[in-house]
Amino acid sequence: MADIGWLDVTQISFNALLLLEPIHGEGLASGYYKPTPQMGTALKANPSVEWYLRKLYPPVNDYIDQCLALANPNPTPEERRQAEIHVMIEIQDWLVYVLDPAKYDELQFLNWDDASLLSMADFKDKVVLDIGAGTGRLAFTIAPVANVVYAVEPVSKLRQYIWEKRDRLGLDNIFPLDGTITQIPLPDDFADIIMAGHVFGDRPQEEYNEMSRVVRSGGMILLHPGTNANSEEDQHAFLLDQGFKYATFEEPGDGMKRKYWKTINK
Repeated sequence: MADIGWLDVTQISFNALLLLEPIHGEGLASGYYKPTPQMGTALKANPSVEWYLRKLYPPVNDYIDQCLALANPNPTPEERRQAEIHVMIEIQDWLVYVLDPAKYDELQFLNWDDASLLSMADFKDKVVLDIGAGTGRLAFTIAPVANVVYAVEPVSKLRQYIWEKRDRLGLDNIFPLDGTITQIPLPDDFADIIMAGHVFGDRPQEEYNEMSRVVRSGGMILLHPGTNANSEEDQHAFLLDQGFKYATFEEPGDGMKRKYWKTINK
């Protein structure tokens, strides 16, 4: 991954990985992140982080073992630090979430026009879910008109941030919940509207099935998966096959993106 510039990781201790949560261990074990000599070298130099990751999410053990097999056997202190920095650049989005969610909330690409979301559906007095809520960009946009908004987010630091932000803004109809886009902790036909941002797309069919389970018949699914307006990404083809409509909107600093919507009839 290129350096996305969210954090200056050169000023951060590798021990920051001790704040990662099970969802991050799942990410390392998923196959998206390939074993690297840098991760192996950094873990070898930080056995407490290695131990923590193994205990945090045991399925990550194979990934860790493969990284350690690639590790530099005799790195200099400078080489060890460069390995740590390389790893933290790769996962700096995770580090922002657990170290300073407010910094994520300030990123330029989140300054899109609220009307782009509010025009997609009638949110008035609705029960709404924001899946993979992050810092609550979608949830806080529609909370003033919705009946209640459940912000489903697996990272506890982000859920804490949403609680604190809702109290600060006086929006007492937002409730953070632990869960993921494939494990929504709510019953069938619960919500009038389900929203999700960039979290959609790793396992499109499974994610779509779970959202369809939780939304009531006649309700809507609204998605902002971050697909570029002119791309032919797999997520785009999948959503068109499922009958979603789409339009474009601007993410400041990141160009034109697609947004999708569909009414679910059961």
